[in-house]
Amino acid sequence: MSVATSAAASAAGLRRAVRESVSGLPREFWWLWTSTLVNRLGAFVATFMALYLTLDRGYSASYAGLVASLHGLGGVISSLVAGVMTDRFGRRPTLLIAQSSTAASVALLGFMREPAEIAAVAFLVGMASNASRPAVQAMMADIVKPEDRVRAFSLNYWAINLGFAISSAGAGFVAQYSYLAGFLGEATMTLACAVLVFLKLPESRPERGPGGAPARTAAGKNAGAGAGTRTGTGTEIGGEAGTAAPPEAKIGLGTVLRDGRFMSVVSLSFVVSLIFQQGFVGLPVAMGADGFTSADYGFAIAVNGVLIVVMQIPVTRFIQHRDPRRLLIVSSLLAGYGFGLTAFAGSIAVYALTVCVWSLAEIVNAPVQTGLVVRLSPVHGRGRYQGMYTMSWSVAALVAPLMSGLVIDRFGAAWLWGACAALGTVAGAGYWLLMRGLSDLREDKEETGGVPSTTLAAPSAEAPPEAPVRAPAEAPVRTPAEAPVKAAAPEAGGA
Repeated sequence: MSVATSAAASAAGLRRAVRESVSGLPREFWWLWTSTLVNRLGAFVATFMALYLTLDRGYSASYAGLVASLHGLGGVISSLVAGVMTDRFGRRPTLLIAQSSTAASVALLGFMREPAEIAAVAFLVGMASNASRPAVQAMMADIVKPEDRVRAFSLNYWAINLGFAISSAGAGFVAQYSYLAGFLGEATMTLACAVLVFLKLPESRPERGPGGAPARTAAGKNAGAGAGTRTGTGTEIGGEAGTAAPPEAKIGLGTVLRDGRFMSVVSLSFVVSLIFQQGFVGLPVAMGADGFTSADYGFAIAVNGVLIVVMQIPVTRFIQHRDPRRLLIVSSLLAGYGFGLTAFAGSIAVYALTVCVWSLAEIVNAPVQTGLVVRLSPVHGRGRYQGMYTMSWSVAALVAPLMSGLVIDRFGAAWLWGACAALGTVAGAGYWLLMRGLSDLREDKEETGGVPSTTLAAPSAEAPPEAPVRAPAEAPVRTPAEAPVKAAAPEAGGA
């Protein structure tokens, strides 16, 4: 075979792989994906806040750390508030409010000069910018079929990292001339996202029809959303489990907190997030202590972004139909021991190699864990459940700098990397213990359509006349980890 023929075959195979990765997803998903990409293309505050405060405004590193902490604290609070708003008022209104507020607060931050003013507005920026995450994830779960969700979440994560990689380089040039232009640029891009949501994305929240059954929304009609299509005979086709959902009690934050298995997932997510955060808080400090420059760290951490952009789609095709339990266990161990290997790094090449290891863990963990959260979330409680999950990452972003600074100062960087290896082992063991019984709950999914079964009457021995019939052609093949968990009995009201 000639070189030209081989190249043509490789190009054809690449085109086929890309086509298979992006085909079959609803139009609404791609508008949501586009809004994510545009939003990340405008990222400036999170990347250059510390440099802006220390180099441009002349404040101390301690003050910059305080502002970063307040920004993170705002994200922790808004995770829960936005989750409640997503369920109560809808995904689309929450996205519009979050993105409009982000645009306004980011623009305002560029004009603040006094320390107290900067800190207060940074807190507002943290609240506003983090508020869109539960709505985006809930809307994505609404409009994408269950068997395509891992692929959809992977593509969205790819858009986040692609946009961030491009914006980081572009914003660096902008910052050389005017930090204010960077703030206003981010505000403009975020406002463009709000306009895109307003014009192109219909509401996707499953509405309760007569008797509490989910009714199709505009997005669901176009996309074959997870809530399913109810026919005149009461049969639901193409839904979360192919069954008609029975009346559903109200779901409050208390329901989420009492859902032991889900909160265990949130706890494990916090542990894994704490490990990944060390790439941005512990790694630069440790490399600086070893005599490496900021440019050396920039090269090492750039490997993370490049790998995610290049490998996210092919890795997703490889893991899409594999057992999520094994993927979460393996990714936790890779994350922990990837950072653990940093203790042996003595050159920039070895540092880059360790980044490759934990970046692969990140590529696998992010979409699979988000998909697990969706499987464990009742349809009408997705916003609250996603808000609680998002909060685990926000809290980790608060704790990680304290953890790395304390350990490095008192014991040395080697102890930090050893702690990461230990945390990865704990997380892997936790996922193994947590999901051993998921296969026993598959029947619960079939009976309840994904809502907490403890709120329902016991099923009768005989199917009622309108018992739904699963269409064989549409029946997804579920792994044991796809079966949901029984949530504790929901409270009557609540947030």
